[in-house]
Amino acid sequence: MPGDLPMPTAMFTTDELAVIRRAYAHQVVATAATTNPRIEAAFATVPREKFLGAPPWQIANLGGGYRPLPSSDLVLAYQDVLFALQPDNGVNNGSPSLHARLLAELDIQIGDRIAHIGAGTGYYRAILAELVGTSGHVYAVEMDPDLAARAQAALAERANVSVINADGSQWPQQEVDVIYVNFAVARPAEHWIERLRPGGRLVLPLGVPRQDRPPKGGRHASQGAALRIEHGEGGFAARWIGTAYFVCANGGLTIDDNEIEALTAAFRRGGIEFVKSLLWKTEPRIRRCWHIGGQWALCYDDV
Repeated sequence: MPGDLPMPTAMFTTDELAVIRRAYAHQVVATAATTNPRIEAAFATVPREKFLGAPPWQIANLGGGYRPLPSSDLVLAYQDVLFALQPDNGVNNGSPSLHARLLAELDIQIGDRIAHIGAGTGYYRAILAELVGTSGHVYAVEMDPDLAARAQAALAERANVSVINADGSQWPQQEVDVIYVNFAVARPAEHWIERLRPGGRLVLPLGVPRQDRPPKGGRHASQGAALRIEHGEGGFAARWIGTAYFVCANGGLTIDDNEIEALTAAFRRGGIEFVKSLLWKTEPRIRRCWHIGGQWALCYDDV
């Protein structure tokens, strides 16, 4: 960050902050209902304040909008709340407990190669870097040049992270073990499915864009669900993780009104929690499907 920007203040010693981070991490994984000790250790290690920008910080209100925090004390970063990164666009440093839950679904191993799509300023990609270790690598893709530059600065010391300023629909460029998407999409990108190694795992938020676009705050999903996709021997297994509302994708992942209407109808009918497979570039035929999109479908049958 430029030297003339205000910096967070420290009301606690370094040792006290380490204890606070450990307590925060313990609460985050408990709220996420995961007992993965590696995820807890990663949240306890990575300094969240490094990725929030200069104070005064703003956090998201439950009813919409943002409010400033009363001080710039570092300890305030260690809450399970959304911090604004670009409030006018609705881009936040998302809920730690939600991300902990989604990360647990990815079953990340030491040495994995990960594509993090929609990586913001880099907090969760730093968590990913901890999880893959020095033998793994995280390809962090962010379309917004300002966010990508901030991430590049914050992650400069991490040799196992590459920051890429690009449209996330065009990445990864090579096969990877894990793909983690951090914005709502109405369909998976071709690269996400076709660059996922056998045994690889993909987590993405499926969502229908709101019809009304507020003047500030970005366009979020009006209906949304997080899905886990795994590339198995016979195809792609799919599983509903839970409800999730992210800011909606731009760039190469925008879709036409007809597909939005079909996906909206699927959400209204319900039943996504019973989805078992993703069909890719294959005619559904007699399969029972929750939603059929252009060259893809989510079906109730096993792979």
